[in-house]
Amino acid sequence: MVRVMASGVFDIIHTGHISYLEQAKSYGDELVAVVACDSTVRAKKHEPITPESMRVRIVGALKPVDRAIVGGNGDMFDTVREVDPDIIVLGFDQKFDPKELERDLADHGLGHIRVVRAEECAEDLSATRRIVRRIRGMELEE
Repeated sequence: MVRVMASGVFDIIHTGHISYLEQAKSYGDELVAVVACDSTVRAKKHEPITPESMRVRIVGALKPVDRAIVGGNGDMFDTVREVDPDIIVLGFDQKFDPKELERDLADHGLGHIRVVRAEECAEDLSATRRIVRRIRGMELEE
């Protein structure tokens, strides 16, 4: 059994998320999706639109996902140890370098994990920030 891990904020689910999770699932038998906790989203991106409890429930209900968990707000390697994946699939826009992440994993005793990057989904409105900007623009028109 090959376990795959994919992670993200998953704030407003869109086709880019679906594509990412489908690609991640294609690498193995079981997909564990790690949903960023609210404090991590605030620190690294923005104020979450939906709380982590809702995001993890929604992501867990998606067809490619076998299990969804909320990530920790400390050392990311603790979450990796908890999931114990064979493969980590990065989103096309996640800021990690796959080879550098593999080295960091090895430094933390997790050298057996392979890291790959998903391909970009080219469909319109595939980014949460673009969706939010579009909604805000519609509010101005009213």
